Amino acid sequence: MNINTTKVLSPDSVLVQREGNIASDMDGEKVMLNVKNGKYYNLGEVGGEIWEALASPVSIRQIAGKIQEIFEVPAELAQQDVIDFVQNLLNEDLVSIVSGP
Repeated sequence: MNINTTKVLSPDSVLVQREGNIASDMDGEKVMLNVKNGKYYNLGEVGGEIWEALASPVSIRQIAGKIQEIFEVPAELAQQDVIDFVQNLLNEDLVSIVSGP
């Protein structure tokens, strides 16, 4: 079992990008290549903002606040979307957990 898929994320979880990813802007969306696994990812506009926020250790709560402000969405929606997206990044081993509850 992949240990990353068993982690439960909370608003206080702090994560950061793993090394070995090349990201670029393409027509307003963020695309990324993981050098280690050779996969391409289209992160989209919201995902690109989340990815940029993860450049240094940051909590899900802080990212959700930024997403809420930029895209003018309710706090609960921003937080759930960030948790879901970050969980996918974690499952793909693109980010690592620095600290959590």
